[in-house]
Amino acid sequence: MAAGGLGEAVSATWRPSGLWSGVRERADRTPSTRNRYADLLRAASIVVVVIGHWLMAAPAGSDVQFSLSDMLHVAPWTQWLTWVFQVMPLFFVVGGYANAASWEAARAGGVDYGLWVSRRLQRLVRPVVPFLLVWCALGLSARWLGLSRDVVRNGSEAAFVPTWFLAVYLIVVVLAPPMHRLWRRFGMTSFWGFVVGAAVIDTLARATAIEAIRWINYIFVWLAIHQLGYAWRDGMFSRPYRAVSFALGGLAALVVLVGLASYPVSMVTVPGERAANSNPPTLALLALAVTHAGVALALALEARARKLLERLSVWTVVVFVNGVIMTLYLWHATVMVLLLGVAEPPGAVGLRFVPDTPAWWLTRIPWLLLLAAGLAGFVAIFGPVETRRSRSDVAPPAWRSIAGAIALCVGLATLSAGGIGGEGELGVRPGPVLLAFAGTLLAAAGSGEKRRPLPTVDARGA
Repeated sequence: MAAGGLGEAVSATWRPSGLWSGVRERADRTPSTRNRYADLLRAASIVVVVIGHWLMAAPAGSDVQFSLSDMLHVAPWTQWLTWVFQVMPLFFVVGGYANAASWEAARAGGVDYGLWVSRRLQRLVRPVVPFLLVWCALGLSARWLGLSRDVVRNGSEAAFVPTWFLAVYLIVVVLAPPMHRLWRRFGMTSFWGFVVGAAVIDTLARATAIEAIRWINYIFVWLAIHQLGYAWRDGMFSRPYRAVSFALGGLAALVVLVGLASYPVSMVTVPGERAANSNPPTLALLALAVTHAGVALALALEARARKLLERLSVWTVVVFVNGVIMTLYLWHATVMVLLLGVAEPPGAVGLRFVPDTPAWWLTRIPWLLLLAAGLAGFVAIFGPVETRRSRSDVAPPAWRSIAGAIALCVGLATLSAGGIGGEGELGVRPGPVLLAFAGTLLAAAGSGEKRRPLPTVDARGA
């Protein structure tokens, strides 16, 4: 997601007839010194999250009844799989690496915080606009078609749930430069400081039963994970024993927290259960992040991956996925909601299997293929919004970008918690929708005094 990164590699080439050749051409021109492994981890983490979300859904139906449950609830044994499939923390580690690379290049080029944060946010925010517009249209259409508010709310809530990640990441990007200064001054102590903060919050929440205090860990946990990206950027994991030590230490902490401290097994929220490790995040999720980072950054694994990424065909796929990464993430749940909406009215076509049975698991293969085909269509339609390259060197004041990020964060968080469906003729909740739109306009606006263009990230960047 860095400026000058992979998203720009596919911009100006989004034509159905020559898309692959255009991406392949730019992939072929990538400097050999670029850290391609960081790009691979970023792309792989989102793909794993998308597949994980698709497999978590447990729809089932008959001629008279349709239900949509969650595999983590239907089959509790699958909660252990989240120790592997909950890789969103790894995305934040890569984000720390990329933000460090971009910010260092910006400072070297004399670019100030205002222009830097504007460019970073624009790439993240642009794909949100069509997403909001489409769901507003769906909400309005559903109202006119006579569908109940509950139907719209439940469907849109499922589609908006993944946007919690974007809401958090927007704030992390805004705080990236000051956190980088903190890293430069205190190094790993800054990471451990956030770890201690997260532990204190968890302890206080458990001791006092004040649930609201847990939300502070959205700051402590995710900033701690982001600091690991700075550590990676500065070579802290260049020696194998350090990465392995982190992996083993994180895993040991995770086992202790789940086995002895009664933290939930699942690393994602399980519907119907009061306790959760991800909403808000806990020390257990942080331990998982440390484990994944240690494994991913182990020298032997990275060296083998780098060798594989020297193949042009493999690297081109990574370039392509990174170029539309936000589009993939934003729309993958919507594709599933629409597929279920099409299958349910005629009698739950294709959904008559009991979840967690052998037959049900066998049908996950065509299920994933159908969803992937649908998502490909959405990427073809909305991908150009993300890949469009901003050539302006005009940026809004920093306060406007920050205000936009905060407004969009609150709007998306509210929509992910309750969906878009609302009372009235419009059929949508006007408050959070308007707040989200206002945030996108503020964060993506490119007006203000003229400033120096943001330099391209160096070859080691991501």
